[in-house]
Amino acid sequence: MSENKVVFLDIDGTILNDEKEIPESTREAVKKLQDNGINVAIATGRAPFMFQYLLEELAIDSFVSFNGSYVVYKGETIFDTPLETNRLLHLENDALEKGHPMVFLDSETGRANHSDHPFIHNSMGSLKMDHPPHDPQFHLSKNIYQALLFCESETEKHYYTNHLDFDYVRWHEKAIDVLPPGGSKAKGIEEMLKKLGIPVENTYAFGDGLNDLEMLKYVGCGVAMGNAVPEAKKVADHETDHVGDDGIHKGLVSLGLIEE
Repeated sequence: MSENKVVFLDIDGTILNDEKEIPESTREAVKKLQDNGINVAIATGRAPFMFQYLLEELAIDSFVSFNGSYVVYKGETIFDTPLETNRLLHLENDALEKGHPMVFLDSETGRANHSDHPFIHNSMGSLKMDHPPHDPQFHLSKNIYQALLFCESETEKHYYTNHLDFDYVRWHEKAIDVLPPGGSKAKGIEEMLKKLGIPVENTYAFGDGLNDLEMLKYVGCGVAMGNAVPEAKKVADHETDHVGDDGIHKGLVSLGLIEE
């Protein structure tokens, strides 16, 4: 196999199953890819500190994080696009007036502007993560690559129409990601491919969520998990089995990237 290929893997619902565990077949599939000389990278909406353990467990050293806003290749940061502070503060003030808390993430940690909010507990809990510590000043002096805004779907339109300086994608019934304009996993992948010198037609991506749509459309071959949202299945080139039914392994075999 050639090193002139790369496979991008989403985390939640793709690498991790419903119990937030890595299926053994996925571990084996990633190892087979690496043994075949194929580059493997993570492409996620998560912050790097939220998946450091996965990088170590799967021996992966390259990733697209924050939905494309922070890209690392072999341990080196090669692209980053922080949110513009003044515009972020304008958004925050509006959200606070409406009773919607926010979490701010840099590459190393995250802090909330509310000390104890049920929407934050509910959303972060779905990732098996705790409510971030409260620090209302954190984002004033840090490079913030992604913010989380906690509101229900019926109220999100206000932000989409009144804060045009950012892009948004919902990842939980109580939470949306706040991204730089034009930010997406596809943008981050584009930047990594420049570094790798690999043509986009030699790229593959596996995903399941709304924040995977651009990625699945951009790469040479987009694969939707069996548990993917309908929108992801619609734009993907292929569909594999459910994450809990060896979806990664079966998908890679069907593409001829690994053997059974």
